[in-house]
Amino acid sequence: MLDGIDITAADFYRRLPSSTTHPTTSQPSPGRFAEVYQQLLGDHAEVVSVHLSGKLSGTFASARQGAELAGAERIRVFDSEFASMPLGALVLVAATAAGRGADGSEVVAELARIRESMRCYFAVSTLEYLRRGGRLGSARAMLGSVLQIKPILAIEGGEVVPLEQVRTQARALARLVELAKSCDHGGGLCVVIGHAGAEELAAELAERLQARAETLLIQPLGPVVGAHAGPGTVGVAIYPAELFPLGLGRLIPAAASR
Repeated sequence: MLDGIDITAADFYRRLPSSTTHPTTSQPSPGRFAEVYQQLLGDHAEVVSVHLSGKLSGTFASARQGAELAGAERIRVFDSEFASMPLGALVLVAATAAGRGADGSEVVAELARIRESMRCYFAVSTLEYLRRGGRLGSARAMLGSVLQIKPILAIEGGEVVPLEQVRTQARALARLVELAKSCDHGGGLCVVIGHAGAEELAAELAERLQARAETLLIQPLGPVVGAHAGPGTVGVAIYPAELFPLGLGRLIPAAASR
């Protein structure tokens, strides 16, 4: 089943709580990457292919193999060292840089520079889906549920790492706001907010950050991330806007606006 083609994020989160089996994910094959690269090279001089962390998925390795099959001298495969919201932000940086006339090597250099300052924090609503996916032991998940623990996690060094724990959803949201604002060095922020069927939480997070945002976007998290984080997850990716202003303003779906 292909994300966004055979199933939407909304359908996935609606079906996930009642599913009797935990969904699994898989990366595209090298051959599929090679096919897409060859199509793109038919009318483009170069391809910059930006992917989720090689430590979280085999997608990056598969893309590199596909590039070798298609002609690697014209293809640059970039490990974002992130997933989801920060990956999307880096793709926007790449597209904007290319639109301003940067060549492939210049786009990759820009991505590497922004990646160093990118931060990603998120809070999950329940520990159950981390347990189902083997990211957390059953005893710890049960204890966390009883104590109503809301873990705040980060993506650092290409991996998901625990950052801290709070006891309520309100405190988790407040902490995400604090962490995001701490990245503002005076020039504002580029912000991408992601959520797993949690439109109201995402809208509240956006409202609290909009005064600091040069660019502010809200997007649903796809099933690949949602399978492990679970419904109710909300997170934010940020980097200092002065490093690379996107100039997109406030782009929030109507359903999420308040």
